[in-house]
Amino acid sequence: MAEKNSSRLSRRSLLSMIGTVAGSTAMYNAMTEMGFADASHFTGPPQLGKAPPGSSVLILGAGIAGMVAALEMRDAGYKVTVLEYNNRAGGRNWSLYGGDTYTELGGETQHVQFDPGQYINPGPWRLPHHHKAMMHYTSRLGVTLEPFTQVNYNAYVHNAAANGGKPKRYREVQADFHGHVAELLAKSTKQNALDQAVTKQDQEILMTALKAWGALDKNYEYKMGRESGARRGYIKDSGGGLDSLPIYSEPDSMSNVLNSYMWRAIGWGQDWDYQTSIFQPKGGMGQVGKAFGIELGNLIKYNAKVVDIHQDEKGVTATYVDTQKGGAPQKVSADWCVCTIPASILSQIPMNVGGKMKTAINQLSYGAGLKIGLQFKRRFWEQDDGIYGGLSYTSQPNAMLGYPMWDYFSKGKGVILGAYVMGSGAFVAAAKPASERIKDALEYGEMLHPGNYKKEFECGVAVAWHRVPWTLGCSGQWTEAARDQHYNNMCALDGRIVLAGEHASRLSAWQEGSATSALDAIKRVHQRAMSA
Repeated sequence: MAEKNSSRLSRRSLLSMIGTVAGSTAMYNAMTEMGFADASHFTGPPQLGKAPPGSSVLILGAGIAGMVAALEMRDAGYKVTVLEYNNRAGGRNWSLYGGDTYTELGGETQHVQFDPGQYINPGPWRLPHHHKAMMHYTSRLGVTLEPFTQVNYNAYVHNAAANGGKPKRYREVQADFHGHVAELLAKSTKQNALDQAVTKQDQEILMTALKAWGALDKNYEYKMGRESGARRGYIKDSGGGLDSLPIYSEPDSMSNVLNSYMWRAIGWGQDWDYQTSIFQPKGGMGQVGKAFGIELGNLIKYNAKVVDIHQDEKGVTATYVDTQKGGAPQKVSADWCVCTIPASILSQIPMNVGGKMKTAINQLSYGAGLKIGLQFKRRFWEQDDGIYGGLSYTSQPNAMLGYPMWDYFSKGKGVILGAYVMGSGAFVAAAKPASERIKDALEYGEMLHPGNYKKEFECGVAVAWHRVPWTLGCSGQWTEAARDQHYNNMCALDGRIVLAGEHASRLSAWQEGSATSALDAIKRVHQRAMSA
């Protein structure tokens, strides 16, 4: 009787689990605005033709959107001026290397002490293959790309409240989850529970498929043996000679699988944006911004903080102050303006646009995010744990660990992404000084790599995006209702000003959104310029 009740509970839990898996993934996507991100519609840069003689354009911001706009409009013959708040090109396309400094809101300055060749990407770190605009510009600018590993089956999944607080390999969690689901569905098929939904012939094929997919034995059971061992790993691997037989590992029970909640992690790598192939620039994502900056050269004026934007029937004038030299405010004018300043900052800058665009700018909130980079004396995750790249997931406040995907087998040092936190967790963590954030990340990481994390640690840096002065958040957080009401007004050409950036795209938080937004914006500006 107890077994029967347990089985019923497990089936109910299973259905709940499947729904929750979909829900957690959808929630994560919604939180980062990366969900429903299909391949971009980019088929090549727009063929603008020649600009009207003497035409000029002012680009506000030298992030990806601003530099794409500047590059294409320069090539079309426009006189281009770019104003950039920072002393570098790239915006959120940013890598921190040894010798860099970063000052957040409140005045705390961090001095990055990483060794040469080591870095952390505080912002974007992935380039999916179907983000065709970014693929185009990295190719055009000669930026070398290398593979990015999203899913590593040998990395860890960890719940501090399950499995005695010890992490499990990703492959173990996925194998047990798939195995128990397959066994239940196989039982339902054998009991003719699917007669109305699946034909007899299809049921036979389904049984074969379930056996292979779930690593079931000849009796369609998921248990310790050759099939499950080949999927989840062995206690002792096969070898040569007399002592060559493997020792199979014992699968977790369905109850433990369900109640550990570790299954939440295994669906993320299946999202469209994270499926192979994914790439990263060799040497850090900031290499893209640097390459754009070199290409545009003195078209970009750095350390220029825009404090006012004014348009009239003849053109647009931006007033800015030099953040390094100080002095009186300066002005620069052009016929047209492509403004890529994040809405979180733009809402604080006087700009005479219509009420609809202003409302669209003011209503958009930005998400909180936190990344922590930790340099270690040796690559113990490779040498001791056999983890080469990919991500580990944990229920602890640091959420994710990302292992360096370069210099595999190096005898030297390495930098782990020791925390990748979104939403309220980022606010809580960033309430502490950077040194305390790093200390916390070490405590959490020790749970996954005991005996090494604290012992091998050397230095770190912690970037909380809602405390970054020039963006005040990691990305625009649209709701469906807000998009319905305000998105078109955000993107519309208002007089001689048009907005561009990830916040003016349906690929929020992705550089592809920035690039495609800029390309759409400059086409409309060019059409207006030609008709004028």
